Amino acid sequence: MIFHLITIFPKIFSAYLNESILGRAQKDKKVEINIYNLREYVDPNDKRQTTDDTSFGGGPGMVMQVEPIYRCVESIKSKIKKQNNNKEKKILVLLTSAKGNLYNQQKAEKMKDKYTDVIMICGRYEGVDERVAEYIADEEISIGQYVLTGGELPAMVIVDSVTRLLDGVLGNKESLLSESYNLKDTDSSSSENYGETVSSFYSNEQFDYPVYTRPAEFNGWKVPEVLLSGNHKEIEEWRIQNANSK
Repeated sequence: MIFHLITIFPKIFSAYLNESILGRAQKDKKVEINIYNLREYVDPNDKRQTTDDTSFGGGPGMVMQVEPIYRCVESIKSKIKKQNNNKEKKILVLLTSAKGNLYNQQKAEKMKDKYTDVIMICGRYEGVDERVAEYIADEEISIGQYVLTGGELPAMVIVDSVTRLLDGVLGNKESLLSESYNLKDTDSSSSENYGETVSSFYSNEQFDYPVYTRPAEFNGWKVPEVLLSGNHKEIEEWRIQNANSK
C-alpha cells in the first residue's frame, strides 16, 4: 500500500513515521509513504507560495485554497498511473476534517483490503474550501469529536492503523486477532488451538482483555494468579470474563 500525504508542513511527519513499526515497514517495502509540500503546487508566479486566503462572505481565519490542492492531487494521480503503465489502480482520496465521517477499525480494514493508494489532504487554518470535499475528495474523515490545529495528526493515525494490518508488518499475527475493535464473537468450544480460541472469544462491542508482564508482584500489586498457572483453558476463560465491554 502507498500513502500520499499532502501538507503545508512536511517536516511534521518525519519523527513519527520513520520510527518503530512504521519505519521498519517502509524499510521492508511493506508500505510506502510519500509526503507532498502543497506550496510546491501553487501558481508558479506566486513568489509567496500562497495556499490560503480570506473567506468569502467574511469570517475569522484563513481558508485553504482549492486550486493548489487540485493540482497536487491530479499530479499524484498522474504519477501513480505513469508508474503503473496506466494500469487501473484503486485510489482513495481523503480529506481530514472535524466534520467528516468518524474513523474506526472497520474503515481501516476496508482501506487495507480495497485500495492500493490512499491520498490524504491535511487541512489547516479555519478550514478547507468546500469544493475540495465536494469535487476532489472521495470522503471526509474525522478521528474524533474534537478540533485539532491541522490534519497531519489524523493522517498519521490513519497511516498507523492501516499499516499495522498489512501482511508481515507485525511480528505476531495473533496481535491483530485478539486486540480491541478487531475481536470476533464466535463459539470457542470447538477450537483446540490456543491462538484461534483466544481470538474468537470477543465481540466487536468489547475491548481487549487486561495484560500484565514481569515482575509478578510490584509495590504490593500482584498479577492475577490464573495468569501464572500455565492452564491455558482457565486463562482463556479469565480473559473472556475480564474483557472490557463498551
